[in-house]
Amino acid sequence: MQPDRPKDLAAYRLQQAVECLQGAERELVAEAFKNAANRSYYCIFNAMRAVLVLDCFDSKRHSGVISAFNKDYIRTGIFPVEFSKIIDSAFRVRTESDYEEFYVISKEKVTSQTENAKTFLTAVEKYVGERIQST
Repeated sequence: MQPDRPKDLAAYRLQQAVECLQGAERELVAEAFKNAANRSYYCIFNAMRAVLVLDCFDSKRHSGVISAFNKDYIRTGIFPVEFSKIIDSAFRVRTESDYEEFYVISKEKVTSQTENAKTFLTAVEKYVGERIQST
């Protein structure tokens, strides 16, 4: 029996998202705020990819994943519009903290981003679980 590749890949990507969230939380405790911002963004990114693979879509570019998720899941009302702001903010902060020299992120900002990532992941886990069970 062949494994159901999209379902298996969705589950794998959700596990990656969970691990990224755990990493963000550890980095927060260690006060490594740039690393926490990076890990919280990748939690969201992997969660988006878990959803998209159920419709057999993937992209090598972050912008492609974000665009497809916004178009197919936020604009259609599957996920709340506020998630678009969470994605945008996390992407921007991660990009700035990873690539801009002397970038400083506050504990408050990265704590909020990590909480947003947790909220996002919880909603995606519920959605993916329901999709997998219904097929």
